[in-house]
Order: sequence, then structure tokens, then C-alpha cells
Amino acid sequence: MAGLVAGVDVGGTFTDLVICDPSSGAVRLAKVPTTPDNQAGGVLAALGAAGADMAALDLIVHGTTTTTNALLERKLARTGLITTAGFRDVLELGRRTRPRAYGMTGTFTPVIPRDLRLEVAERMDARGRVLTPLDEAAVAAAARRLLAEGCESLVIHFLHSYANPAHERRAAEIARALWPNGHVTCGHMLLSESREYERGVTAAVNAAVQPILERYVARLADDLAGRGYRHDLLVMNGNGGMVAARAVGREAVKTVMSGPASGVMAAVCIGRRAGLENLVTYDMGGTSTDVAMIRGGRVPVSNEIEIEYAMPIHVPMVDVRTVGAGGGSIARVDAGGMLRVGPDSAGSRPGPICYGLGGGEPTISDANALLGRLSPGRFGQALDRVRLTFANGIGAPLGLTAERAAEAVLTLANIHMAGALRMVSISVGADPRDFTLFAFGGAGPLHATALARELAIPRVLVPARPGLTNALGCVVADLRHDFVRTLNRPLDQADMDEVRAIWAAQEAEGRRLIGDGRVGPAEIRAEFSADMQFVGQTHLLRVALPGGIPDRAALQQAFERAYFDRFRVDLATIRANLVNLNCSVIGRRPEIDLSRLIDPGGRRASLAAARTGTRPVWFDGWRETPVYRRDHLPADAAFRGPAVVEQMDTTIVIEPPDAVATDGEGNLLITIGGADG
Repeated sequence: MAGLVAGVDVGGTFTDLVICDPSSGAVRLAKVPTTPDNQAGGVLAALGAAGADMAALDLIVHGTTTTTNALLERKLARTGLITTAGFRDVLELGRRTRPRAYGMTGTFTPVIPRDLRLEVAERMDARGRVLTPLDEAAVAAAARRLLAEGCESLVIHFLHSYANPAHERRAAEIARALWPNGHVTCGHMLLSESREYERGVTAAVNAAVQPILERYVARLADDLAGRGYRHDLLVMNGNGGMVAARAVGREAVKTVMSGPASGVMAAVCIGRRAGLENLVTYDMGGTSTDVAMIRGGRVPVSNEIEIEYAMPIHVPMVDVRTVGAGGGSIARVDAGGMLRVGPDSAGSRPGPICYGLGGGEPTISDANALLGRLSPGRFGQALDRVRLTFANGIGAPLGLTAERAAEAVLTLANIHMAGALRMVSISVGADPRDFTLFAFGGAGPLHATALARELAIPRVLVPARPGLTNALGCVVADLRHDFVRTLNRPLDQADMDEVRAIWAAQEAEGRRLIGDGRVGPAEIRAEFSADMQFVGQTHLLRVALPGGIPDRAALQQAFERAYFDRFRVDLATIRANLVNLNCSVIGRRPEIDLSRLIDPGGRRASLAAARTGTRPVWFDGWRETPVYRRDHLPADAAFRGPAVVEQMDTTIVIEPPDAVATDGEGNLLITIGGADG
């Protein structure tokens, strides 16, 4: 793209915007409150705050939480299901797990209620052979009944449709002739792999969010066009790729995790430019914290994400884990006298007490404000209310002063976030000492050095615009299409000509889809992988195939190597089973100059000139601490903690005795403990 590119990300608290000029590197930035009732309001407000000339924008890429919020809040379209006779309860039976690991308590509400799940006569076997012909009259009758029940969306989900989708296709033809809109989802079209439960849940989620997403993006696209924007609106998918707004509703489920994915894409880009390809990303916003692990500069993509209990979504998505700890997370002492933090949040309205907008419950942001980590001058008399609330609501029940109570809140919040970081690193066999913590989000840099110290991570990278990194990810994200096809054959019996043909067809389709778009990539590459297991096993192991399409012997060797690397067990005498064939086709976007995310003209000649003063900050006691303006730091700045660095979109706390240095891209590189990295 030769013209201006805008990336806009809607978070739980703020909507962020970055506009880049690829030719000059010039940027415009904006951060405005999110408008939860209609996210389009925040998007338009951000464009207005940045003074965007809509006619001059060549591309707008949007990361949205519309589908994620609809799922988590269960504000879904009324959806019906037509399925194979005898299998209406598959979506509810699941995998014999339970909401709570211990005891039989807990509830589960399926996406589609039982009275809207109807059965028809049809049956395929696992090889795709017809056992029972499709009852076409029953399909039509079921569609009419679901319409009479007020359904807006419909799912067609038949057993073994991945092996032979003929019945699903014919049922969809019949239903579409009766259905008043285009909201008809076939399970095999989204996920051509075995496991009827996961395939069915994925299709049900797609249908339930499809009308909501389509209405939102259509309204936003119309609003943008009315203000002079003349091109396609692109929406971030959860796999880190992009899709045109006019087509996004067809596979709406792929936009789940859209916002977190964009942040990981930005981390990959910034880390690669900084020469750091092993990163643990840590994105703390106002409502939640998202973490992911990047190895070798590669985006971590998984097709086995579970958004919440019994809601597995088996389409490729960036592997991001979330905990309910954000700047707005509410702290309280429960009936048993235990301190709790989150997951409930004060949001942006009324927000934390320190915002002065009517919030009355203490939050993580309030704790940071009380301890001087956030500038007291921003909060005025609201800070007195913060102190009183911590003294009475948290400190008094625990026998602590207001400051010690605030410190306890931050410590507990850090424990929650450290647990999430362990989940994506130590739990999968990675040593955090081999990684750099990539800290972003509006609140992430406030806690980054404490978390790095807790996990023995030696370095922290704080990008130039931490609070706008998700929006930046929309600007730099690649084009991406992922494909999966179930084969489910013992490897020694698989027809390798068929295997090669499937992979070649996936690659060709991905290249076609990228070629049909209006965003020209610098290069297109295909990445192949296989989901494999030993015969008799249940769980699958993803086997990367960096050398391209392999022959049978190379595939066997790759599986044995991957299995040994993961489990340290050699089972060479057991037959391997080839379950799924996967292909990701990636169009790499041209590099964008990021060095002007912080305006070079604002830099000062010395560190002293960038210093705005000092203030007391709590580090296990009050310490007079220098405060710096991030935009004014010289390009070769180097200093040690304690220190506070402030900028438009975040505040960075450097604990003693950590050492800080800047690089040519405007990143801050923090060495934990001050030792050489």
C-alpha cells in the first residue's frame, strides 16, 4: 500500500488508533474511551481525534472484540441446529469434562438450547460412505419449524461431514431456499476435521455471532463511507490475518480473539526489528491481561483454543491466554477475610476511583495511583478518596495501612499474571530465562519489571507505544489463510499422492485468496504441518514441516522427533497415525518504518533535559524517584531504577536496580537486576 494505513483496535476500556504513512514513516495517534453499546462510535471518535482525512486513507484495518464480547456475555443471535438423528445432544455432552475439577457443581449453558436442536434422518460412516440417505422433506420441515421459533441463524451439522459433505451441502441448499437471510452455517465449511463435538461447537458459535458481527461491520463501513473513506474496511482475524468486511460474516468465528492477535503480530514485527525473536508477550489493559509465547519470531497459532468451559473453537487462532486482571480489576476482601483481585472490572465508566467519574470500588489502577506509580497530579482530590477507600475497605479488615493494602493488591495481581505467563512458557517446557518479556497495553509497563523478576526473565522490551501496540499490529499484520483437512490413516497406509494433492490444493487456494485481495504482499509463503498421534492414542501432536511437503519417510522422522522433543520418549516400534493435514499461506506485508512512532524532533540532547522532576514512589517504602518524559529521552539514553517514564499512552515503572537503555526504534530495553543480558 502506497497511501496512509490506519490500524484501529477496540479494547475493553479504550479504542486505539495508529495511522502510518509508509512512504515517510510519519504517524498519527489517538486513544479514546471505548463505546461498549456500539463500538463504531469509539472507532469514529478515534479517527476524529487523530484528525484523519478519510479520503486520504488507503486502508483501514480493524481489530474488534465484538464477537468475543458477544460470546462471553452470551448476547447471541437466536440460533437453530439441524443434525443427524440421535446426535442432537452432542453439543451438550461434550468430552466428559465438568465445569469444576473437584466436585459435581457448576453449570453449563450450550450455545444452542435443546429445543432448537432438531434431528433428521441421514448418516455417513467415517470413510464418507452413505449409510442412511438424507431425508430432504425432514430438512425442509425442520427449517420451517426453527423459523417459526424465531431463529435468525441456522447450523447444519451432520456426522462425518468432513469425510463426505454431500448431505450437509444438500441440506444447506434446501434450508437456504427457505431461510430469509444468508445466516446458514455448514460445519464442514468451517472445519473439515473429525471430532463432531468440536466441529459442532465451532459451527454453532459462528452462526450465533454472525448476524451481530455483520450488522456491526456494515454499520461501521457505512459510517466510514459517509465520512469519505473510499476503500475496503479490513477486519483482523484471530489467526493474525485480515479479511474484508464484506466477507467477514461468512466465517465470523474466526474473528474471536481478533484484538489480542493484533498485539502478538506487533510483537513479532517489533521483536524481529530489535533482533529479539524469543518473546513472552504481556498485554495488560483496563479489563484483562493477555499473554503469549513467540519462539523464533513465529506467531504461535493453535486450533484448539477453548474460550471458556465447554466452548472449544477449532479454527486456527493466535495462542493467547487471558486472565481477569486489568487496570480496572476490582479489589475486595471477601467474607472469609481473603483479599481478592478481579475478575470483575470497573471498566471505563465509571472506572477506577482515581478517574473521578463516580467509581467507588478500589482497583489495580487506584493502587498504582496511591503508590505514586501514576502521576498524582492527574487525579486531584480523587486521590484522597482512593486513600480513604484503601484504608477502610482493604487495609482495616487486613490490619494494613492504606499503602500496604495497595501494595498487597499489586502483589496479588502480579501473582495472577505470573501464573498466566507460566502457563505459556514453563508449562510447555520453555525456560523463561531464554526469553524477553514484551510488555505493552496501557497498564503492562507498570508491572513488567516485577513480573520479569518473579519469573527470572532477564530482559524486558517496552515498545515505543505500549498502549497503542494492538492498533499497530493491525497496521503491520500479514495476510494469512489457514486450512485443515482430516485424513485419519495410519501413515504406512496413507496414499502419499493423495496427501501431496491435498496440501497442494490448500496452498493453491490460499495463494488465490491472497491474490484476490487489494493488499499486495511483499512475498507469499506456505507453511505445512500435520496433526499426528501413535495408533491408539487420543491426543494429537502438531508436527511442523519447515522443509515443505515431505515424503513418507521424512514425515515419520519429523513426527518421531517432535514426539521425543515434547515427551522425551522414543516409541519407534508403534505405528504413527496421520490425522490432519494443515497448511498456512502467509502474505508478508512490506516493512513499515517504526522509528517515528516517537517523534525524533522531540528528543532532548541529554537525559537531564528529559527529566520532568521527582516524586515519592513506593518500592517497599517511599523513595524519591526521578520522572522522565518518554518522548524527550535521547536516542542513546541509559539509566538505572528507580525511575518512572511517562508518555501519552502508558507509564513505565523501573524498579531498583534495573538498568534501562534505548534503541534506534525507540524501544526501552530493561535489564532486570542491572546485570548484562
